[in-house]
Amino acid sequence: FEIFDYNGFEQICINYVNEKFQQFFNQHMFTLEQEEYVREGLDWANVDFGMDLQKCIDMFEKPMALLAIFEEESLFPKATDKTFADKLMTNLLGKWSQFAKPNPRPDPDSHFAVIHYAATVSYNLTGWLEKNKDPLNDTIVEMIKNGSNQLMIDSFADHPGQPLEAPKDAPKSKKGGKTVSSYFKGQLDDLMTTLYKTEPHFIRCVVPNTHKQPGGVESDLVMHQYQCNGVLAGIAICRAGFPNKMLYPEFKGRYNILGAALVAKAKNDKAAAGAVLELIKLPAEKFRLGHTKVFFRAGILGVMEETREERIGSVLAWLQSGARGKAARMQFKKLQDQKLALYACQRAIRNYFTSKTWLWMQIWLAIKPHLKCTQFGKFKKEYEDKIALAEANIDGALEARSKVQSVYDGLAGQKNDLGLALKSGGSAVQDIIDKTCRIEGQAA
Repeated sequence: FEIFDYNGFEQICINYVNEKFQQFFNQHMFTLEQEEYVREGLDWANVDFGMDLQKCIDMFEKPMALLAIFEEESLFPKATDKTFADKLMTNLLGKWSQFAKPNPRPDPDSHFAVIHYAATVSYNLTGWLEKNKDPLNDTIVEMIKNGSNQLMIDSFADHPGQPLEAPKDAPKSKKGGKTVSSYFKGQLDDLMTTLYKTEPHFIRCVVPNTHKQPGGVESDLVMHQYQCNGVLAGIAICRAGFPNKMLYPEFKGRYNILGAALVAKAKNDKAAAGAVLELIKLPAEKFRLGHTKVFFRAGILGVMEETREERIGSVLAWLQSGARGKAARMQFKKLQDQKLALYACQRAIRNYFTSKTWLWMQIWLAIKPHLKCTQFGKFKKEYEDKIALAEANIDGALEARSKVQSVYDGLAGQKNDLGLALKSGGSAVQDIIDKTCRIEGQAA
């Protein structure tokens, strides 16, 4: 896009092309963006952002619009710059919102102004009709194409020229036109047709300063270029949608700290993202939850980062307070133990000096070594030695006991057998005695 103090035929051609390019950029970039919204299941009504520039493009291309009047005046023999300007004002001023009266500054001789997407530009149409009648004569072009210079032949390969005999099957050229503007428009239409069949990538170039100085930045120059190359317009369109987006796993990993308990209970990553956004009370119109991504309005990602930093700060403050509290308590415990130890030392010293002159204490110190209660360590050592000796001999004692037990079991069995035998023998003897008594009774 070009805007100078003096804007002529070349500038309006360049700016017209940039209108078409900016429309293509808007339609391509934001159509893809909106297609992603649809794929993700967002509640979104499609908007044709290319229509924002359509009014200006129609003012150039429609019948009885700027280019049509320009073409007509260029082919009219008696046309002048004044008649051209009057015809533009009569047919366009007040009928097209993008056509306006010129601004006398910086060019007081400008004839009309066009409200482009980037800025309003005042144009001076002096000499336009003569420039528009500038195409090469068809006969000369035909001579060049039939010449021996291959470079010139290739340069005019697409020009129809003036062949002596037209081929019967030759298709009619759509680029035709006897003026520079018509030929220019035909080439532009073919270029746009080609671009719409491709998958383009866009690069915006910005000149930081006019002095070729490394590291130098002229803010006014940079902002002017941003405005003229459509960056600011693109940003404005982006803000109408959801320019920031993030996959659910990435969102969960980065913002899990905002609500770890809710994220742990969530059934899936989408539910976890919704729980986190609800926890921080983010308004529903500021974000959308898609099938695989979470979408944010412009500036909301910065709010999320600030919330995350605040949470991290609170966690770090909690850790620091816990560590400092632990260190302070350890230091206090150390000082407390030292104080108690000092009290114990003082008490022991006082008691020592008191006992040196107290007779009862002297008697106690004399009989204390002979008391059993003072020899607890000695008795404990003796019993521990006995316990160790018993534990060392317990296996042998258990083995001897098992042998005695086996002998005892054998003797007990024999005793039982003898008892049974005696019981059985006693009954037999009693039977004989009873029988003898009966016989003796019968004999008597």
